[in-house]
Amino acid sequence: MMSARQRYNKLSTDREQFLNVAYECAELTIPTLLMRNEKPPAYSQFQTPWQSVGAKGVVTLASKLMLGLLPPSTSFFKLQLDDSKLGVEIPPEAKSEMDLSFAKIERMIMESIAASTDRVQIFSAIKHLVVTGNALLYMGKDGMKMYPLNRYVVERDGNGEVIEIVTKEKISRDLLPPMDIKQSVVDDETTNSDKDCDVYTCIKLGPKGWYWYQETHDVLIPGSDGKAPKDKSPFLPLRFVTVDGEDYGRSRVEEFLGDLKSLEALMQALVEGSAAAAKVIFTVSPSSVTKPQALAQAGNGAIIQGRPDDVAVVQVGKTADFRTAFELANTLEKRLAEAFLVLNVRQSERTTAEEVRMTQMELEQQLGGLFSLLTTEFLIPYLNRKMHTLTISKRIPKLPKNLVHPTIVAGINALGRGQDRDAL
Repeated sequence: MMSARQRYNKLSTDREQFLNVAYECAELTIPTLLMRNEKPPAYSQFQTPWQSVGAKGVVTLASKLMLGLLPPSTSFFKLQLDDSKLGVEIPPEAKSEMDLSFAKIERMIMESIAASTDRVQIFSAIKHLVVTGNALLYMGKDGMKMYPLNRYVVERDGNGEVIEIVTKEKISRDLLPPMDIKQSVVDDETTNSDKDCDVYTCIKLGPKGWYWYQETHDVLIPGSDGKAPKDKSPFLPLRFVTVDGEDYGRSRVEEFLGDLKSLEALMQALVEGSAAAAKVIFTVSPSSVTKPQALAQAGNGAIIQGRPDDVAVVQVGKTADFRTAFELANTLEKRLAEAFLVLNVRQSERTTAEEVRMTQMELEQQLGGLFSLLTTEFLIPYLNRKMHTLTISKRIPKLPKNLVHPTIVAGINALGRGQDRDAL
């Protein structure tokens, strides 16, 4: 049987092409999201993009998705009773009584989410989804943790359902329980100055649900194994855009990578060209009586001897070319702003509030497709796991499995209700 490390290395070959595109997308938007070199000196090596359109677009889209999926003021789900399973009509008094108790449970779950650091990690995951197309969330006892694409591998079946996940992380050796590891293996992998060692977590789907264990140096870590029902896994592998037959998702940035690359090249040319054009250099004819030193030392409004024809200023003379590049860069910027739902209002004296509202509505309607996948792959499993852990810790009462089911009312559903309201 393969060790978790061998399994990770085997599956990482399929991830390679997705990872290379993800690095490229991060370099053009927010380079610190995903670094090619994982060692600490990498932080001094990354290059800042020449434009900030990508970064602004990513943050704007991620914020809109975050507010749509987990609205701060209201609950993103509703607990409902399935009347058809009961077989009898429930009196209105009993129904209103149940609705009240359901609302109380909903409030307790939302308070638990608000008290945790979940929103911080979820926002980080959404940014990774927009840029790299993939993120893995782990809902542990101490809070939530987010794994970027270069720290985990995943395998899916033909239907796109996850069957195996392997994560890799660095953990200090001092935090691990006492284990029987040959000292030579430890010395080979880590020097005395580096006390971290690689810990691999292998999560597999079996006939009875999920089970997982951790290994370091191919040795099982005692007490690291665990299990969970199939629909209540603490590991949530997320994708942004699905492509049939692919184990990993594609990102929003990847869909508009051509425009971002073009804008990056144009902005670099414009910035460097403008810097060259802004440089002021005077030339003096070699045979003139005007002395360069006298010219350089002359103060403002000073009078010196010389002929004006002998002195000239070096000009780049590329104004028309700069204008062409500038206009194209503006066109690309506008296209990218629309792609990332950044509101650009028409600049005129007669721009009305209705026009601004319609522009905003058109942009938000694009969210429909993005919300659909995140609702099924993130919100439903997230809520199931949250309710499962709160029920086990007896912070909320146990609900009858077949009679009460949560319904998601955020994301695509909230968008639909907003459109109904506008139509009304």
